[in-house]
Amino acid sequence: MFSEKDFIASNYTTIENANFQWSAPSNIALVKYWGKKDNQIPANPSISFTLNNCKTITLLSVVNKGDVNDFSFDLLFEGKPKESFRPKIQKFLERIVVYCPYLKQYHLTIDTENTFPHSSGIASSASGMAALAMNIMSLEKEICPSISEDYFYTKASFLARLGSGSACRSVKGQVVVWGNHAEVLGSSDLFGVDFDAMHEVFQNYQDTILLVDKGEKQVSSTVGHDLMHNHPFAEKRFEQAHENLSSIKEILISGDIPEFVKVVESEALTLHAMMMTSMPYFILMKPNTLEIINKIWSFRNETAIPVCFTLDAGANVHVLYPENVKEIVLQFIKNELVGFCQNGQYICDQIGQGANQLK
Repeated sequence: MFSEKDFIASNYTTIENANFQWSAPSNIALVKYWGKKDNQIPANPSISFTLNNCKTITLLSVVNKGDVNDFSFDLLFEGKPKESFRPKIQKFLERIVVYCPYLKQYHLTIDTENTFPHSSGIASSASGMAALAMNIMSLEKEICPSISEDYFYTKASFLARLGSGSACRSVKGQVVVWGNHAEVLGSSDLFGVDFDAMHEVFQNYQDTILLVDKGEKQVSSTVGHDLMHNHPFAEKRFEQAHENLSSIKEILISGDIPEFVKVVESEALTLHAMMMTSMPYFILMKPNTLEIINKIWSFRNETAIPVCFTLDAGANVHVLYPENVKEIVLQFIKNELVGFCQNGQYICDQIGQGANQLK
């Protein structure tokens, strides 16, 4: 298994210019990571479904500028300069320069866009940082051709984590575990690992994202994670996450959907309970979030169709269900849930494979 020191690049050559382009998807955690230590280390392990349609596409152009004094980059979002993104990219580059010292040698042009509306309320930091990390690793592969495929993807996940913790789960695999866990071989706090022992019922699992509130997040993820320091229930929560990851590992292998529903919904509500019991405290759900949850519960009780929900740190609802009930669940969503979405908007997605290099 790779250590942090293994990711310090050395013995690389120089190129004059190059272009790379990658897409990387968002992901939705089933067992949530909430709370972190220094250097983007998670306080507890997490596991996520990689999405397929909600992704960031990033083109990276590099030109050798002949000096190594400092970082030099232009940043475009959907073809236009985006100055508000610069501080986050600058901070990311400063975090990774020890592992990618060659970056100061090049002027970077980062041109990025999302396949989902930027103002949709879906966090784009995971997909955005993963896509950028993949491009940086393509540059590293160009100047250091001997690196292996395993190293390429593992270091990409490692770098993505330093930009946005959950981004390390958007690099490779349908289901990804991030964080040390005794029962997951090769698991690490430094990068995500592919969990491939999955029952066929989960292979094409669906995720319809109901856009309840498309506004700016009430509280940033960084602030939210920091609130777990000295939280009265933090330690018990971290223990619970380990236990739930053990449970969902077996569930994903066995195909036990009723147990999947229990763990996933409990995890979603626990995440929000942590925010409601922090100091200061926040309620991230909206009235329509609760309306949707109750509708899902009623529908499941009446029909025995195994549809369930999960939530990120916000008001939007991810509706999860097997592919074989897709038609009836989408009809339910259109009939019963769309009215609770802002402007009636929702996004149909499903499990994907991770980042993809574009020609």
